[in-house]
Amino acid sequence: MSSVFVHPIAPSTDQLRQYVHFAIDHYKDNPCYVPPLVIDDIATLSPDKNPAYEFCEAQSFIALRNGEIVGTVTAIINRAANEKENRKVCRFGFLEFIDDPEVSAALIAAAEAWGREKGMTELVGPLGFTDLDREGMLVEGFDEVGTMATIYNYPYYVRHMEDMGFEKEADWVEYRMTVPSEVPEKHLRIADIIARKYGLQTIKFTSRKKIKEQYGQAIFDLVNEAYSELYGFTRLTPRQIDHYIKQYLGILRLEDVCLVVDSAGELVAIGISMPSLSRALQKSRGRFLPFGWWHLLNAIRGKTDVVDLLLVAVKPSYQSKGVNALIFADLIPAYIKNGYRYAESNPELEVNDNVQKQWEYFERRQHRRRRAWRRPIAREIPEAEII
Repeated sequence: MSSVFVHPIAPSTDQLRQYVHFAIDHYKDNPCYVPPLVIDDIATLSPDKNPAYEFCEAQSFIALRNGEIVGTVTAIINRAANEKENRKVCRFGFLEFIDDPEVSAALIAAAEAWGREKGMTELVGPLGFTDLDREGMLVEGFDEVGTMATIYNYPYYVRHMEDMGFEKEADWVEYRMTVPSEVPEKHLRIADIIARKYGLQTIKFTSRKKIKEQYGQAIFDLVNEAYSELYGFTRLTPRQIDHYIKQYLGILRLEDVCLVVDSAGELVAIGISMPSLSRALQKSRGRFLPFGWWHLLNAIRGKTDVVDLLLVAVKPSYQSKGVNALIFADLIPAYIKNGYRYAESNPELEVNDNVQKQWEYFERRQHRRRRAWRRPIAREIPEAEII
């Protein structure tokens, strides 16, 4: 008889806080794990705070043994993604478990049963509610410090997934670039040619309020257009766009943001980066209070030698025309001025050659790989068939 009991939890702040803290405690002695900001994960899992619930439904589960939490998982159905891909996928995310096959199997079984009840035929993950959530299980690079936008997990997770019959659905790769001492000459030359040929220019802001007012909506409209064909991406709704404008544009270091516009002032490309918050989140253990805000504020002010490349998007009609050179010709001088030595690409689909080509003029190494796994959802065995 199993000693592991899996229970659904209510999306209340108290239960979700306990749920999120399991992962932070699970990795407390691991120097490469970067905890989430607890309040952000609670908001993501709360129907009244996450606008993705307009087209998603979800159920979180905890695994208990002798009254102690030994694992977590959230089952998610993204109806918009399923309609776009013509699939019946139950996603799973927030998957954490001790190194015990009984625990991992029980968690996956709970997610699978929930998905089956909803008529789903495939189990895929780890994925979030949307493509802007953390996704992909780490399969290479366990000795590398993660970023605020990525999942960390122990190496044994991979063995558990394989033993449970999961197969590869998609892979993402990540690069760590050395910030050059000057803008590569080829970037400067291409940037000049492209700017003159298409009448483009880069613009900077010194006011977060102004960038939100003038280009907040346009930034996420561009993301919708540029990312529309990527794996797992669904168009951001007006409520989501409003949510991300309020949540993220207010904390950006504007020197690390580049907007490219045409002669009419229409946005055609963006490069959004920010100082790495990894060390700050480790020091705060994901807590904003009582002193976590101090570590985060210092990082946002740029007291780190790593910059995270969060978002690079180019209007489809301008893709493969060298517009990325304009972005980096603008950003690299700011990186040098702010003392960044390294840049983290964050996850890129391994099949997205166009994105990876933009790093070819930099000293770089591919240092992490992560994976989404897939397994068919088994149909329930009728009682008459059980022997």
